[in-house]
Amino acid sequence: MVAAGVAIVAPTDAGNASESLSKRFETLATVHIEINGVDHQLELQPRVTLLDTLRERLNLTGTKKGCNRGECGACTVLLDGRRVNACLVLAVAADGRKVTTIEGLANGPHLHPVQQAFIDHDAFQCGYCTPGQVCSAVGMLREAGRGWPSHVTADLAADPELTEAEIAERMSGNLCRCGAYVNIVPAVRSAGAAS
Repeated sequence: MVAAGVAIVAPTDAGNASESLSKRFETLATVHIEINGVDHQLELQPRVTLLDTLRERLNLTGTKKGCNRGECGACTVLLDGRRVNACLVLAVAADGRKVTTIEGLANGPHLHPVQQAFIDHDAFQCGYCTPGQVCSAVGMLREAGRGWPSHVTADLAADPELTEAEIAERMSGNLCRCGAYVNIVPAVRSAGAAS
């Protein structure tokens, strides 16, 4: 007879359990990703994030690790043209896909229009969040250009107008701890008007 609340657990071999766990993490996955126009074949643990792959395996350190929880947007990159937080995407989920980082936006010596707008409008201070802000703005302008509404879009039947409120809402997933928003919004608006 067993008293209520008492669990009976069969004995296990702790050595075999930890060995099995460590072997699971030794298994590597082959991942094919096109990053900034260059094909990469990587052998990665399935638990490795896209962010860590970019920074630690490929030395693409423009993408920043901020919160590592998808809250700050410092790690924003474009995955098949759509903005994502690279800290929340497993590298294996990017298999067969195209990734664009801040390093891949320029066309040779010519900056992307959003990069140039950030310079023209002095839309950065310390610069830590800037790569994520720029990548997010590029993705956001594509979304608006396709007519995708946001939470503050007034007329869902019309193309979104890039007002200050519209840009601020669409960029709200990217934090700037220095408070450069006053220049980020005009930079994004300028880049949107030019495209």
